[in-house]
Amino acid sequence: MNHPLEQASLQTTRPQAASSRKSGWHRLLKSIRKNWELYALFTPVLAYFIVFEYAPMYGVQIAFKDFIATKGIWGSPWVGLKHFQRFFDSFYFWRLIRNTLGIGLYQLVVGFPVPILLALMINEVRSSKFRRFIQTITYAPHFLSTVVVVGMIMMFLSPQGGMINLLIQAFGGQPISFMTEPGWFKSVFVLSGVWQQMGWSSIIYLAALAGVDPQLHEAARVDGAGRLKRIWHINLPHLMPTIVVLLILNVGSILGVGFEKVFLMQNNLNMEASDVISTNVYRSGILGAQYSFSAAVGLFNSVVNFIMLITVNRIARKLSETSLW
Repeated sequence: MNHPLEQASLQTTRPQAASSRKSGWHRLLKSIRKNWELYALFTPVLAYFIVFEYAPMYGVQIAFKDFIATKGIWGSPWVGLKHFQRFFDSFYFWRLIRNTLGIGLYQLVVGFPVPILLALMINEVRSSKFRRFIQTITYAPHFLSTVVVVGMIMMFLSPQGGMINLLIQAFGGQPISFMTEPGWFKSVFVLSGVWQQMGWSSIIYLAALAGVDPQLHEAARVDGAGRLKRIWHINLPHLMPTIVVLLILNVGSILGVGFEKVFLMQNNLNMEASDVISTNVYRSGILGAQYSFSAAVGLFNSVVNFIMLITVNRIARKLSETSLW
């Protein structure tokens, strides 16, 4: 039995908690009425994520079942971690992890710094006409479809008449079959992606650089600082919070290598280097109708990305005090 004082304390605490919850709801409703325009703008975004991001998570449970379409998700038998174990024990597991992680790290190491360097260089251009010209040239590839980009890659790298191989032959070399040799796949994939996305990715850095106080540069010039020193001591520190946040997001999707471009560049000869998790899910899930197995593989990929995102975010918060949350 509770002590009389404890009972009295509980009786007084419960009404206080209930009243605090009511006051909290009251403040929320009051805020919604006061700022209804902002909530109206936010509602479509919230609805999008609920409908297209969170509602489909209901189907994740088929990764733990032997999904049978005629029985539906609830009627399919529960098998636990069977499909995960099958994926971990499969012959291609380490090849998929090696290729996916290798491409992801390659993209991060090569593709992440390039937009920063491009933004810093564009920011130093004094001629507005030349700056707009450079921005237009570097932005344009972003608007090309993946099919067009892969077609251009195949045309330029063709052993018979491709521009790159013609240059190699002009310098006395032998033609290289870039699209069929596994050793070249990752470089072609990543470098073509850098070319396509570097201009578009630099926009956010240019926006951050636009917020730099010009008086800082004027004071640095008075003190005798050259252009490189001003970039290092003024522009880069101003960009650092943006760089850290984007780095966290990039690391959090390091295993999320896109499907379309890999699939279009893939062939039987370069499969050793081009087979990634997304293409394996396509072959097993769509072509092989192994929906539960492909769902398990996709869920494994998402969980690993989520763990990496949380880990890098925590490290960034400790080292730089800048993080997503």
